[in-house]
Amino acid sequence: MMAFTVLHVCMGNICRSPMAERLLVLAAQQRLGKLDPDADVHELLVSRSAGTGGWHDGEEMNPPAGRQIRLRGGSVDGFTARKLTGAQLTEADLILTATADQSDYVAALLPEAVHRTFVLGHFARLLQQFEAKELPAAGTDPETFAARARALVVALDKLRGDTEPQPGDDLDDPWGRGDQTFQRIADDIDESLYPLVEALLPGAARAA
Repeated sequence: MMAFTVLHVCMGNICRSPMAERLLVLAAQQRLGKLDPDADVHELLVSRSAGTGGWHDGEEMNPPAGRQIRLRGGSVDGFTARKLTGAQLTEADLILTATADQSDYVAALLPEAVHRTFVLGHFARLLQQFEAKELPAAGTDPETFAARARALVVALDKLRGDTEPQPGDDLDDPWGRGDQTFQRIADDIDESLYPLVEALLPGAARAA
């Protein structure tokens, strides 16, 4: 079974989605450090990102976004922006968009991905309502982790039903703004992603 793949989507793939891509890996690494220091996060989880527009294809992430990742202990190594494609969507087990407009873009590009696509803030709210005890057993081996993660996506899609994201679920676009705004958006991303990591890897306190 392949690693569970999360695809983060924003507009240009140089601010919000790169932060989400790298902060998810960081949060999972921190959790694994408490649960199973010998486990390799990259065998369990693939975190990628792309943008609905291709203006920045091949570029590095915006410097303030990189600073927020590094300040939290993450890495920006090897990142290059890329435009979203149907193939990327097909490969993803979970697609998290920065805004509802981008979720609509995903649905238009690959309609069959709609059940795996969520606005990040909406996804986090659904997690708050969900009873994780309904999921398969948790574990730090790739097969167990992937089975629980894929079951979570199915369960949250069912819980979502016909409900729509709220305007407050959208991540503000920090492009062209200062470090304080990027810090706020990175904090919002962290607070939305921690519940996902906690659901998938329960049983350890979040790293300080």
